[in-house]
Amino acid sequence: MLDWLISSGGVVGMPEKILIVDDDMETLRLVGMMLQRQGYEIAAANTGELALETAVKVKPSLIILDVVMPGMDGYQIARELRKNPLCTHIPILMFTAKNQMGDKIAGYGAGADDYLTKPVHPAELNAHVKALLDRMKKIKNTPEESGSGCIIGVLGCKGGLGVSTLVLNLAVSLSGMTSKEVVAVELKPGQGSWGVELDIANSYGLEKLLALPVDEITAAAVEKFAVHTSFNVRLLMASEKSQKISLPDLPEKTLAILKSLNSSIPVQVLDIGNPYLAGFSKIHKLCDQLIVLTDAFPATVLRTRKLLGTLQFEAPKKSRYIDTVFYNHIRSEAGLTAEQITKLLPGTTIKFMIPPVPEQVFQANQKYIPLYHIQPEGLFSQQVNELSRAICQRFQL
Repeated sequence: MLDWLISSGGVVGMPEKILIVDDDMETLRLVGMMLQRQGYEIAAANTGELALETAVKVKPSLIILDVVMPGMDGYQIARELRKNPLCTHIPILMFTAKNQMGDKIAGYGAGADDYLTKPVHPAELNAHVKALLDRMKKIKNTPEESGSGCIIGVLGCKGGLGVSTLVLNLAVSLSGMTSKEVVAVELKPGQGSWGVELDIANSYGLEKLLALPVDEITAAAVEKFAVHTSFNVRLLMASEKSQKISLPDLPEKTLAILKSLNSSIPVQVLDIGNPYLAGFSKIHKLCDQLIVLTDAFPATVLRTRKLLGTLQFEAPKKSRYIDTVFYNHIRSEAGLTAEQITKLLPGTTIKFMIPPVPEQVFQANQKYIPLYHIQPEGLFSQQVNELSRAICQRFQL
């Protein structure tokens, strides 16, 4: 067993604490000394059990976590940390010799914020550490964002990528992780699907709001049409049938709906669909986070690369997150792997991979319930939960 703490000498003020978890004593010593020279206070643990205990006791600003360890491995430790309300906000840097794409996806899926492979130059390690700590400082020091909820937009470069499915189930997952009210919104008039899939009558709230004059689209009006559900998520749904809508007014009215929602329901998950939505250039700029879906086909990935470039170029002045999710719909070796997709999307890391579950989709349709509730402990729900957990941590929900 190991439990020690190195204080940084000669540092003015309270130094930030970093917990290093590794079963290799030499790694603990070298990394500890490296970071101590940068002015950090270092705590160390060489087992999973001690790591969990030390994290609660020391309350570090950052955890550097090895993966391959006897007993509880790094993935298990990360998952346990994310379950603990006292530790769920602490950023985790996975630091390991495991360098395959599958290893990295597993690390992000377990709750890691960053992933660095050994061996590493001291300057690179320090840069990753500093970036994670600076990001947490920005979150804590931004009063309008800290603990105030968020707007999450989900989209793909085309239809048929599973955007509506992910939006609905992400909202269900978020509702279970936060005490804040969550609403899922179909922003596709005449192309709704939730009303039919969930057997909910009067699934045309979006069209009713769009029929109002702009000055009548108030929080009270939106509240009226955002229906309550048995799975604790509010839904603002679009009709599955084409409706007569004034196209010139559509962008302005859609923005009015979103701003009214934002004043009454703190967590919004938007089904943006694709970039051809009317008013898209303004809608995506309202989002604190964007989730971009891609599949295993080369043409989709190339179109996704173009979309990501547009989103980054048009990003608003305030900082926001863009995550790319690999939503795999086929059980086949014919498509691209996550590693191949990453190579085609420079500057992008695939942190989340949604698996194909056609049998569960069929069961959900038969029972008129969200897919998430068919197998809450299944792989689909686990991946959606990891995405939700990352969102809750980023925005302190």
